[in-house]
Amino acid sequence: MLSVLVKRLRRRHGRARPTATAAVFGLPALFAVLGPGLLAGLSDDDPAGITTYSILGAQFGYELLWVVALSTGALIVFHELAARMGLVTGRGLVTLVRERFGRLATIAIVCALLIGNVGTTAAEFAGVAASLDLAGVTRYVSVPVAAVAVSTLVLRGSFHRVEHILLLLGSVFVTYIASGFLANPDWSAVAHGLVVPSVPSEHGSTVVIAATIGTTLAPWGLAFIQSYAVDKHLHASELRYERIDVITGSVMTGVIGVFVVIACAATLHATGQSIDDARDVAVGLEPLAGHLAAALFGVGLLGAALLAAAVLPLSTAYSLSEAMGREAALDDSFREAPAFYTSYGLVIGVGAAIVLIPGLPLIGILFVTQVVNAVLLLPLLIALVILGRDPKVLGPYRNRMGGTTLACAASALVAVSLVALALSAAS
Repeated sequence: MLSVLVKRLRRRHGRARPTATAAVFGLPALFAVLGPGLLAGLSDDDPAGITTYSILGAQFGYELLWVVALSTGALIVFHELAARMGLVTGRGLVTLVRERFGRLATIAIVCALLIGNVGTTAAEFAGVAASLDLAGVTRYVSVPVAAVAVSTLVLRGSFHRVEHILLLLGSVFVTYIASGFLANPDWSAVAHGLVVPSVPSEHGSTVVIAATIGTTLAPWGLAFIQSYAVDKHLHASELRYERIDVITGSVMTGVIGVFVVIACAATLHATGQSIDDARDVAVGLEPLAGHLAAALFGVGLLGAALLAAAVLPLSTAYSLSEAMGREAALDDSFREAPAFYTSYGLVIGVGAAIVLIPGLPLIGILFVTQVVNAVLLLPLLIALVILGRDPKVLGPYRNRMGGTTLACAASALVAVSLVALALSAAS
């Protein structure tokens, strides 16, 4: 009974505010806030994302690096807006959608998130299978073990223990940066690809562009960052620190994506190799960039898969709970939040089971889910733009002309990519 009372008090009054000394020096307050932006950003670089960046680099070299850069800018805009709404309102994204747009819009968005999240969770376990396949471990062992491990971590751990372990997992992404340097890329071509937009005439380029936007600015990440900030009991007074958290996580996401493209462009694209399986990236790197680059890429893929497999179902659990009007938290027990934990377990179970279907093409799961994410993304962005301008939602923290212009420009980027995708499919 005492633990239940403490949780209720935390929800009503939040965490203890930083001391005056902490407020002066800033760093303790910043470290206390860090988490939502870093986890939401780094989780975007999941196996599906890494595979998408790898395909982009292997097929088109450095030419489409500007897409990663633009997508990263859009990621900053919308992750900041989602985090701000969480800090100011103390409510998750789906709760705000339910209150502002009604039941039908909520059902539509939650169903879209559920479809995309289950598919992307399968892609995370496909990443586990592909990375450990390099070490000779069959998917029929690696996937169940990974599913049990991440479920145990989230379902049995406290909020802060879960957060610390997930942030530690995020440190593996440095391996992709190392792989990029070890590939000895053409840095002048890298710079040109980042700042000079061009669209290759080859078939499939629009699909890759749409998938890249869908993997960088994932729908589930928007729902996760807002609900997670609420779960962490962050407040509007900490917004400046949370913006640092968001920008840091988003920039790190973009940098990692750029270096994955660089590694594949300098090796696989330069030698005309294609990717038929996720393991082909690491295997293809070995003779061209050395065993260390290949090993680092494989380790990064495993770490990315485990991080995203733990985080992504949380987005689903938060969203379903909010849609039912029963916001839940990681510190809740199963008795307090049965829908939250049941939905988390179901997403993990279904995602893992899909990957265990014999003969299933893992690379297809990893790539196609990102195209689906791009299609599901646009209605969610429109809802965010409307909510961000609503004074009843954000009061003095609402988007002004500048913020709305940036949000609309980012939404237009997604819309243009979807139109190009539709025209490509029709031709």
